[in-house]
Amino acid sequence: MAVLRQEVEPGEAGLDRDALDRLDRHLARQVGEGRLPGFLVAVARGGRVAHLTAHGHRDVAAALPVEPDTLWRIYSMTKPVTSVAALMLVEEGRLALDDPVERYLPCFAAPRVYTGGTGPDVATRPASGPILVRHLMTHTAGLTFGFYHAHPVDALYRAAGLESSVRPGADLAETVELYASLPLQFEPGTQWNYSVATNVLGRLVEVVSGQPLDVFCAERIFGPLGMTDTGFHVTDERAGRLAELYGETEDGGIEPVPGLPLRGRPRFLSGSGGLVASAYDWHRFMEMLRRRGELDGVRLLRAGTVDLMTRNHLPGGADLRAFGSRPAHDQPGNDGVGFGLGVSVVTDPARTQAPSALGTYGWSGVATTTFWVDPGRDLTVQFMTQVRPKSSHTVYRDLRRLVHEAVTG
Repeated sequence: MAVLRQEVEPGEAGLDRDALDRLDRHLARQVGEGRLPGFLVAVARGGRVAHLTAHGHRDVAAALPVEPDTLWRIYSMTKPVTSVAALMLVEEGRLALDDPVERYLPCFAAPRVYTGGTGPDVATRPASGPILVRHLMTHTAGLTFGFYHAHPVDALYRAAGLESSVRPGADLAETVELYASLPLQFEPGTQWNYSVATNVLGRLVEVVSGQPLDVFCAERIFGPLGMTDTGFHVTDERAGRLAELYGETEDGGIEPVPGLPLRGRPRFLSGSGGLVASAYDWHRFMEMLRRRGELDGVRLLRAGTVDLMTRNHLPGGADLRAFGSRPAHDQPGNDGVGFGLGVSVVTDPARTQAPSALGTYGWSGVATTTFWVDPGRDLTVQFMTQVRPKSSHTVYRDLRRLVHEAVTG
């Protein structure tokens, strides 16, 4: 088992130790106030970990501390992994970004778009064009989430048993068929709406590759990168390292809540949010991206493909605020932030809610995990905890600000 370790002193990597100490104290206060159970934060420069702090508990009731080898449900941070899987198939010529999804998933052959009404009185019309593979990767397909409670199509997802993105007992293929039977919120390619699209992308990977999503990822991504603790379930020998999942209470505290069913291989392999990973493994994945597709002699993607993945793909260079139908549920803000192929991309640092460098990309998970890669400053950052907040959490914004203050060279 490989464990993430600090490799150099902050000063050697152009980082201010005092600023990083302020970051640790700020996060530790949130643990002391009962807002976080514990956390792990790691900052690397040029591939070398220059700051690593594990603080608090992975299980409060059992008094088990956060350790560098703790396992975390990364939820929506699964999406960049599924996107990498799809891009590998694109490079092999087995898939193209402008392919109609219906070519591989016939259930999407006749998409219909919402035009009005609610419930059984919803009116639709045929979509003017097909859903393309790139629409899935950029969340512009017209799909949605049932838990948004913001649009009549969201309500149709809930009525179909999709409040949590999967109907209980269904597998990925069955779930995607159900998505396809529901109306789209808008014409494909005309808006951005964070959605179940990456589950559809995961099913696409299965159909094109001929392998279940977990097998493809294990054989083609996790194995080659040495990500031995990452997967869609946790083995018995690793179960004790898994952090407890908490939810935010009305008074701002936390309490244990049910999480992903991780003991044993799940029937539903969620390309949107099904993975568990360690900090070491996630560092490896970030490094592969920072190095533009290669790590330790293993190349998953060509450099140009990673460049394409991490470029804003919203029409006209729009940001998520201008092109989106609603803010992302697990992002701190959408001003000055565009979207690539599975990751957010900073397009205008002056307009973001927290200091960010142009071209910085990454994503977050609903249990308050986040990562980003800053190519211009050769910087990678990950933050792990396990709290599902009731409202927008300030930890992302604070983390970005305090890390930004630490960069000196």
